[in-house]
Amino acid sequence: MKRTAYLATAASVVLMFGGPVAAAAAATTDTARTVPAAATARADVTAGAAMAAALKAHPGVVQSVDRDGSVWHVDVISKDGKHAELEVDAATGSVTKENQDDNDDDGSENAALLAAKVKAEQAVKPALAAHSGQVWSVNWDDDDDNGKTYWNVEVKTTGGKTQNVHVDPATGKVTASTTDSDTDDNDNS
Repeated sequence: MKRTAYLATAASVVLMFGGPVAAAAAATTDTARTVPAAATARADVTAGAAMAAALKAHPGVVQSVDRDGSVWHVDVISKDGKHAELEVDAATGSVTKENQDDNDDDGSENAALLAAKVKAEQAVKPALAAHSGQVWSVNWDDDDDNGKTYWNVEVKTTGGKTQNVHVDPATGKVTASTTDSDTDDNDNS
């Protein structure tokens, strides 16, 4: 008899307190399911993802990638010397071809770029290891006064500064780093 009383009491406690808790849990679950996908946070396409998408659309070697608002501009040189200017949507990763032209020179203009051991996609890693943040551009630079070539990786640091990091195309090591006082996100220079 005592056991029946305990079971009846326990059952009424569960019904009394379990009912509203279960209803609240179900309401929370339903609310989470009914949030539209557009309202959830969406990560932007990174420089690395933009380069991968561009190379899938136009195989070759990335010469440069620059973020301009909601678009990545990616220049690709194919193995046969053709140059393509691609745009990658920074939200969706979709690629459009803006321009493609044949290389009119004898191939020597891009020979160092095509022969570089460290490609643009690989230059990102040591630059981010030196300065945490987000890569905003990667550019092949062969106009150095002393005749050296390097990848110039622009990193928007977590501290709000812009670091220009030079990465050696043969070793992948950071050779120089300077802080840029200009923080304009739409600067394509």
